[in-house]
Amino acid sequence: MRYEHNEFTMDPSRFVLLSEYVPHMVQEIRYFSTYNFIGERIDGYEEPCAILTVEAARALKAVSNELFVLGYRIKVFDAYRPACAVKQFVLWGIEDTDVRMKPYFYPELNKQDLFAEGYIAKLSSHSRGSTVDLTLLDMKTGKEVDMGSPFDLFNEKSHPDYTGITDEQYENRMLLQHVMVRNGFVPIDCEWWHFTLKDEPYPDTYFEFPVSSQYLRR
Repeated sequence: MRYEHNEFTMDPSRFVLLSEYVPHMVQEIRYFSTYNFIGERIDGYEEPCAILTVEAARALKAVSNELFVLGYRIKVFDAYRPACAVKQFVLWGIEDTDVRMKPYFYPELNKQDLFAEGYIAKLSSHSRGSTVDLTLLDMKTGKEVDMGSPFDLFNEKSHPDYTGITDEQYENRMLLQHVMVRNGFVPIDCEWWHFTLKDEPYPDTYFEFPVSSQYLRR
């Protein structure tokens, strides 16, 4: 898969395992599992580990430290995403008739609508290596903080500024967003969990190496 005006590479030399930078982090890499909007493990996810550029990992460590003092840990659902995974998303959205996960992830949308609504794109910022999907864990309860909608629910309820949730749920979203923004990340308008490093080191480069700790150590 190639697109004009964008560079693709297999070079992981400036990428790191997020767990080595953020010791308090919890990981639940959804695209390594079958519990995602497609319903099967996604291409390129060889291990359930979060990978980011060095710059994004350092910024997220600052986020984690700030939240840890407030009684929260960060829980990461996805970070670097290989270009082959994005290709699988696109082909599934265009051609595949499988809608087995529709009740859980896009109950009010047709698959083709996921493109127009911004949930699936031909190119993903995740493939540039400085985007992360995450939520908060309350250290007192050990449970995820209630954000008013689950990760990867493709619905207006997941828009960060959606007002049809409780005050507490909205405040939880804003806590995450404010700390992320304060440490150099930028949110998007359709997913409360999605943030990209503002000064990302590879704004025009998309990476194709697999999600694998072994690949980073080659």
